[in-house]
Amino acid sequence: MRWWKILGLAGVAGVAATGVAIARAERRRRAYTPEEIRQRLRERVETPKA
Repeated sequence: MRWWKILGLAGVAGVAATGVAIARAERRRRAYTPEEIRQRLRERVETPKA
């Protein structure tokens, strides 16, 4: 195998891993109810930044 084939396979693996991470984060984000989202936003606003 030439070095460019290995580089290409590594690139494909990187793209696939990124897609998995994005899909996982999206599922986690969509799992919240609207009231949970409102509560989290209220907590962020109330928390003073250091």
